[in-house]
Formats: sequence, structure tokens, C-alpha cells
Amino acid sequence: MTQAFREAFRRHPAGVAVITADPGDRPVAMTVSSLISVSAAPPVVAFSLSMKSGSSEPLLRAETMVIHLLRYTDIDLAQLCASSGADRFPAGGPWERLPTGEPRYTGVTTWFRARRLGVLPIEGATLVAAELLEGEAHPEDTAPEDHSLVYLDRRWHRLHKELGGGMFDLVDSSRFL
Repeated sequence: MTQAFREAFRRHPAGVAVITADPGDRPVAMTVSSLISVSAAPPVVAFSLSMKSGSSEPLLRAETMVIHLLRYTDIDLAQLCASSGADRFPAGGPWERLPTGEPRYTGVTTWFRARRLGVLPIEGATLVAAELLEGEAHPEDTAPEDHSLVYLDRRWHRLHKELGGGMFDLVDSSRFL
């Protein structure tokens, strides 16, 4: 069953997000491809944290966080926050603290500050539900598919040329496996 699960989800494309927080001792960040919408009113999302990541435990200690929805132009940030041991918050880097204290990457145009509603521990992972409190989502001048960042088969992709009938091709944009 595990092998079938892995094969199925290798072929299931997902959007890419970065979750940041500061539980009080240092800011942390993690790239996730498990972000889902749960409810629009109130706005609630959920995502999974792998307990293999060193960022999971500090993220779970934080009451609030920032959820960054990434575009193709944010691929370097996705890779940075997916790299073990990387300095995700260098002094003078492209991040700031919100007035409420959470770290936010300034180059990401769609982000939400969120409050943890609950967690569901599962062997090897934790499912987190969070209510969106504030944020920004800037409309693009072009179609969303021109800027989408998708994770599929352990590689980064972006949507590319229209194939007809509203279908789009994926372009492998990986620089990270």
C-alpha cells in the first residue's frame, strides 16, 4: 500500500507554499505542497508537517504563522525553505517582521497571517488547521497559469503554453530534487 500511495502522489500535482513562524526563540520556515482550503467563511486552511523536518516542531509551538502562496518567480524561495540547514532568514535578507511579530518574505505577493486552530498528530506527520486573519492577494496582469508553481514527481514545474481546450502543459523547472 505504501508503494501505491507514493506512486499515486508522485503524479498528483500540488501548489507550493512556504509557512513561516517564530515560536519565540528564532524564526523558522518550511516549504509545503500540502496546503488545502477548508472553508471560505471563516477562511480556514490546512497543511501537513513532516516530523522529519527540523522546522516542524518550532512551527507547531507557534500560535500564529504566515502562509506564503508561491508563484513561479518564487522558486528560489521554495528551494531555500526546502533545503535542510539553509539560513532562511539572513540579516538584511528579503524578509521582515509583521507588527504582530511573525516573519514574512517581502517578495511574495500573496500571503496570509494565520492562527493555529488545531492539530492532528499522525505517525510521522502532523495535520494543522489554521484560520486566516489578514493578508494580501494581488491580482496579476496576466492569467494565473502564467505564474503558477507546481510540485510534481519531486520536481518544480510551471504551467506553460496552452494546448487547446483550456489545457496547459507543464514545464520542468527543477533545479532541486
